[in-house]
Amino acid sequence: PLLEVPARLLRVEDPRLQVEAFGLRFPNPLGLAAGMDKDARALGAWWALGFGFAEVGTLTPRAQEGNPRPRLFRLVEDHALINRMGFNNQGAERAARRLKSFRERGLSFPLGVNLGKNRDTPLERAAEDYERALQVLEPYGDYFVLNVSSPNTPGLRTLQEGPFLDELLARLRPATRKPLLLKVAPDLTFEALDQAVELCLKHGLEGLVAVNTTLERPNLKSPLAKEAGGLSGRPLKERALEVLRHLSGVEGLTLVSVGGVEGPEDVWERLKLGARLVQVYTGFVYGGPLFPRRVLKGLLKLMEAEGVRSLKELWVPIR
Repeated sequence: PLLEVPARLLRVEDPRLQVEAFGLRFPNPLGLAAGMDKDARALGAWWALGFGFAEVGTLTPRAQEGNPRPRLFRLVEDHALINRMGFNNQGAERAARRLKSFRERGLSFPLGVNLGKNRDTPLERAAEDYERALQVLEPYGDYFVLNVSSPNTPGLRTLQEGPFLDELLARLRPATRKPLLLKVAPDLTFEALDQAVELCLKHGLEGLVAVNTTLERPNLKSPLAKEAGGLSGRPLKERALEVLRHLSGVEGLTLVSVGGVEGPEDVWERLKLGARLVQVYTGFVYGGPLFPRRVLKGLLKLMEAEGVRSLKELWVPIR
């Protein structure tokens, strides 16, 4: 009840913004990306601020501390962040309890759950970690994302490579009938990306979240540019768009675009390029709590200007 007042002021409820993706209905296409609410502690707030959905995590089967601080840096001159958090989280079971109690409030707000492996789990046993976390959280998420692309867990990105990924997907697909997506790195070559797509289709995944943070440092002005970790925000925009354009012809996978989203024009561009949903993290950090409202109001104006009566008009149906 406490959140209903801000929700009435902030949420943009408009049927023109509704989206259907991988069998779920979203009130609007703007979501909170994983990493902001690692332990599912502020679910009601994301709803009240106006997001169409939120993705919690990354969650690992066991709680872990993550990397030593400082581990998050604001590159103000670049409208960017660098993080090397290292999957700090309280573990799958605590998050499952929070998700369960949120579910009992009956809000129709889709929740994604982003899954990872514990740092001390060897790569050859990584699939067991994802499977354990998925088993614990499966009843409470609406869709699940396999995070094999964070640059801050040593060796994790190896799981994007053919043999590892094939085994991981073969093991996890049977573990849930809910939508399962793969989150990919912006630093993959198009060839590696195509291989990941092929494996997603082979194993019947529903979609791709593109992209995670980058290890590249494209023309940064901030003195913090040399900090280790993954870069997000404005400098990632160009690569996120390149990857989206490359993936936009893929049939049978729903695309969730993330990376460098700062305003309604970015969301509109990505929806027209074939993304069904768009996520934000750094843009929200810089844009503040009114960001979702501003973006969705702006999106409606852009739709009106182009004579688009509803987002459903943008896409031919995906199976």
